[in-house]
Amino acid sequence: MDIIDGKILEALKQNGRSTASDISKQVNLSVPAVSERIRKLEEANIIEQYTIKINREKMGFKLLAVIFVNIDHATNIQHFREEIIQFPEVIECHHMAGEYDYMLKVLIEDTSKLEFFLNEQLKTILGVQKSNTLIVLSTLKEIMNR
Repeated sequence: MDIIDGKILEALKQNGRSTASDISKQVNLSVPAVSERIRKLEEANIIEQYTIKINREKMGFKLLAVIFVNIDHATNIQHFREEIIQFPEVIECHHMAGEYDYMLKVLIEDTSKLEFFLNEQLKTILGVQKSNTLIVLSTLKEIMNR
């Protein structure tokens, strides 16, 4: 990857629907050269997918929560991992170093749905020892394309 590839990625981060023609003007390369570079970035899995950013609130998802989770024993980690990724409410799951084992970012409609998720879904997973839930009041910065 070189500087031109970086500029192509920057253009795609700004607008995933940019055409090779649009990008070629920004990076001073021919359309076929840009298309070939994009193809190589895709094949190398540097570009994993093209996506859109949806307004969560307008879609009815008004509550964003960060949930820290501890697993009771290492033998239950794999089961937890397999279960937690099945829930559509969980938009991120990170294995952590420190006081907690996992951090979940959960996007959900309201507090009653969050209560159901915590009590009937998360805490019923084998090995979940404890959790700590934080409610996001507002988001000042969220970059999804880095």
